[in-house]
Amino acid sequence: MGAWEIVLLGLALSMDACAVAMTNGMTDSKMPVKRVLLIGLFFGFFQFLMPVIGYFITGIVANAFLGAFEKISAWISFALLAFLGGKMLYEGVRELIEAKNAPTNGCENCQTVGAGTSLTSDNGKKELTVSKLVVQAIATSIDALAVGVTLQMAAISEAGLALGVWGATGVIGVLTFSLSVGAVYIGKAVGNKLADKAEIFGGVVLFLIGLKILIESFL
Repeated sequence: MGAWEIVLLGLALSMDACAVAMTNGMTDSKMPVKRVLLIGLFFGFFQFLMPVIGYFITGIVANAFLGAFEKISAWISFALLAFLGGKMLYEGVRELIEAKNAPTNGCENCQTVGAGTSLTSDNGKKELTVSKLVVQAIATSIDALAVGVTLQMAAISEAGLALGVWGATGVIGVLTFSLSVGAVYIGKAVGNKLADKAEIFGGVVLFLIGLKILIESFL
């Protein structure tokens, strides 16, 4: 496997992460740079880590592991993203209903919390927690475990693996980091236009990404 093939592989693997990163930006149009970089770091790290794990596991598990794991990983990714997407969709719809029913009292940028209690927020959006980010990163990178098996097969073939396993997975991780950061900023620009409907749209997108991963496993 040559260097250009590794770059193309990294681009393909990063697409799901970029789509999820974009939804994160859409739901928080005023996200600070540190959090944007953190999103890219999480996605890039897990896209780097998963192929490494798959690469070394291949030396222990038989080649049958590849086909079996691809099916399992698709269901896991779908379950995780469907859960996150459903939660975002539910919260987005709930906030729209609460905002519609809340009495107008001249308070700007206020959110209804509980019964009649308001909480002022800088941007009116909930922060992305580390635990939620970890789930997103795992869901969008778990299929890369099977890619690690492919890298192992390439390494023992006559053509070999350009850059070695650490170089190849490093390229994948850096590409995912860079593209995810860019995707967050694209999402932020779109989120400004979607306003309070961004979280609903983001939830739908997460669910569709998970469904896409699941459908692809049957093709």
